[in-house]
Amino acid sequence: MSGQGGGDYRDSAVRPYVLTQGRARPTRNTIGLDTLLVVADPQKPLPISASRQERALLRMCRRLLSLAEAAAHLDLPLSVATILASDLVDSGHLTARSRIPEVARPSHETLKEVLDGLRRLR
Repeated sequence: MSGQGGGDYRDSAVRPYVLTQGRARPTRNTIGLDTLLVVADPQKPLPISASRQERALLRMCRRLLSLAEAAAHLDLPLSVATILASDLVDSGHLTARSRIPEVARPSHETLKEVLDGLRRLR
């Protein structure tokens, strides 16, 4: 699969290492595969040193996009995409929107009661 990132990460064992500047972990642990990413400030330019993948990620995130989708489009391992996204969040280029925490979600029973109530309205 060759995505917008331009190339297959498997072409070199060194490439993921280079893309992440040798890091194996992101700077923040709040970004998961279901985290939604969106451009924070469309007018803010990336530094000249930004990689092709970072530029592609920023272009893709003009519209809301999950980290998993971004990794697939870039044809990168999720761990590498997480590090790139984390860097762009840290620099103020991207905003990360995490999923709704478990405690804030309605229970299955509540959702079933709502659905049953809606069905009775027919």
